[in-house]
Amino acid sequence: MERIEEVANRLHPRTGTKFIQYGTAGFRTKGSELDHVMYRMGILAVLRAKLKGATIGVMITASHNPEEDNGIKLVDPMGEMLESAWEKYATELANVNDSELMITVKKIASKEQIDLNSGTSPVIFCAYDTRPSSIPLSEAVRDGIEAAGGSLCNFGKLTTPQLHYMVRCKNTDNCYGTSTEEGYYQKLSLAFIKLRQIQGQTQKYQNTVVVDAANGIGAEKAKFLKTYLKDSLNIEIHNDGTNGRLNYLCGADYVKVQQKAPNGLTLKAGSKYASFDGDADRIVYYYVDNGGTFHLLDGDKIASLVASYLQTLVSESGLTVNLGLVQTAYANGSSTDFITQTLQVPVVCVPTGVKHLHARALQFDIGVYFEANGHGTVLFSDAVTEKIRSAASDVNLTDKQRKSASELCIAINLINQTVGDAISDMLLVEIVLGTQDLDIENWDKMYTDLPNRQLKVKVQDRTVIETTDAERRAVKPAGLQENVDNLVSKVPNGRSFVRPSGTEDVVRIYAEADTQQNADKLAVEVALKVYDLAGGVGDKPHLPL
Repeated sequence: MERIEEVANRLHPRTGTKFIQYGTAGFRTKGSELDHVMYRMGILAVLRAKLKGATIGVMITASHNPEEDNGIKLVDPMGEMLESAWEKYATELANVNDSELMITVKKIASKEQIDLNSGTSPVIFCAYDTRPSSIPLSEAVRDGIEAAGGSLCNFGKLTTPQLHYMVRCKNTDNCYGTSTEEGYYQKLSLAFIKLRQIQGQTQKYQNTVVVDAANGIGAEKAKFLKTYLKDSLNIEIHNDGTNGRLNYLCGADYVKVQQKAPNGLTLKAGSKYASFDGDADRIVYYYVDNGGTFHLLDGDKIASLVASYLQTLVSESGLTVNLGLVQTAYANGSSTDFITQTLQVPVVCVPTGVKHLHARALQFDIGVYFEANGHGTVLFSDAVTEKIRSAASDVNLTDKQRKSASELCIAINLINQTVGDAISDMLLVEIVLGTQDLDIENWDKMYTDLPNRQLKVKVQDRTVIETTDAERRAVKPAGLQENVDNLVSKVPNGRSFVRPSGTEDVVRIYAEADTQQNADKLAVEVALKVYDLAGGVGDKPHLPL
């Protein structure tokens, strides 16, 4: 620990004064501004590992942000997001002056009762995406880990979900899986192939999916996956990074927000498409019909499909299981109605951010959570996992009950429960479509989305916006919510909310209505109110061209 300040001053000094905050997805900003932050997060990872007596993960990525950005987030022992209380430590440590660095480290250690002089050398797993800045930034992380007395295990390029997976594997003595990249592919592909064999012949389902990999790490990893899947799924990979920039006019976030196909893909009727984001923890599906109209199947549609599959298996197995679904305010109103009324699965709404969805999903026996942006997964409690495994071999149950329980057992191995995973979620969607013998158009017909629009307003300070009721109502600035309510009341099936971004000084606007024209109109009108009442800067809000 005595080397912390010496290494900081010599190699990784804080050269600017910009304040940076650990948000829902860690730190994100220009890669050129992150060197000292990376060094300090290496130190914090060691402190966290000493406290937990476990391996901690460090993922270097800015997900769906532009290529020049980068970021970092810490992964807790079970592959989950960093504990909220430690987000404050991360923010404090990242922003103190160099002269106060060691004082801050000692303060954190004292508050958490961490022995800085213990002889243990915690292992920290690290990985990064394909950004040019990732390798030098990973070296700063390494320096921080080593200065704090830790040991680095650098996996190089991985998707974010792969690192989460490996951290959990390591801390469960590989009971969850083998903590290697090969182990990840083997676990998922074996489960996928087994479930595909159970399905038998299909008529409508097509086992080809065309993937826009956002010119990111997902392209490389999907190519590896194909070798394990053999002929059970045909994956055609586009935007693989050979001719395009990361996340530029492509990827899950672009497709979701713009509601159109990414560059690099010419859509054909009858084909099925999916887009990953830059670090492959989000996925959305889409297609064009015979008339050339674009149709998006986002996280809400994925959640509905998955919930229907799991509900059927649970029902057929005869098990009493508390199955529930977690959404955010961005969930389309039609999806919530379908899940609660048609599937009769309970739905709860939480604030935006994976940590909120994940925490609430843990309260169910089987918790399905997806953000509308395509980030989500399914969590199975230890108790229900054991119950399902027992049922699969219970001679007192019927053959159908045992078969359904056995299928659930295999499905558990197909799902990356640590975090949303574009690759794992894609395999799960393909299994459900095959099991229910659906093509993408029939899946889309489960329910019809209400037309919606998302906009953002640049503001001087996003903290002037404060919300309540899972971010569905604004309490500050004064008068904003009353204006939103008035605008919503004028539109059939209208709904709108505003919320501050977790990573930048913008306010995000969501609106839905009975027609796209009304949804667009409502979004712009609400955005203009935000611009006027919350200190908007730059051009006034308008629809994207």
